[in-house]
Amino acid sequence: MSLSDLQRCPWPGGDPLYVAYHDEEWGVPVYDDQQLFAKLILDGAQAGLSWITILRKRQAYYRAFDQFDPEKMARYDEAKFATLMNDPGIVRNRLKIRAAIQNAQAYLNIQEELSSFSEFLWGFIGETPRVNRWTLIDQIPTQSPESQAMSKALKQRGFNFVGPTICYAFMQAVGMVNDHLVDCFRFDEIVNSHAAQG
Repeated sequence: MSLSDLQRCPWPGGDPLYVAYHDEEWGVPVYDDQQLFAKLILDGAQAGLSWITILRKRQAYYRAFDQFDPEKMARYDEAKFATLMNDPGIVRNRLKIRAAIQNAQAYLNIQEELSSFSEFLWGFIGETPRVNRWTLIDQIPTQSPESQAMSKALKQRGFNFVGPTICYAFMQAVGMVNDHLVDCFRFDEIVNSHAAQG
């Protein structure tokens, strides 16, 4: 069976970049601190936009933000901010760029206090990916009690652009919840992969 014949979630449509993201990344559990930080920043950049817009700019974001190195980002000065505001490769939104810098500083504070950003975030879902069993895309929520709790805790720690809807999209993307539809070929692959690792 070819990739084009596989049953998958309807949201990627026919865009090759979106399909590859769905097939290879979305819903796969991520535990690396810096990868989680980068994904949270990118999901914040998505606010008010579609994810495909950010996905198409993702490489430019990594370049512009020093591969999302929080140590470097936390030290960005006004000159760097001005450079980012003039970078056509990213979404040039003043509040979102400020938030990315602020979030890097908040991330470093969590690292210093708790030593693991990953454990902090995964704690909201009880450490183990939640397997949902949706049959229709309309059944998938845009937020959950866990994403609301994560949003509140992140905001209390100085993060911005981390509302409960952004946090839920983040949780879906990094595999904290498996929101592939049950008839999507990736649903079983991700469940079986996690079971094998467990």
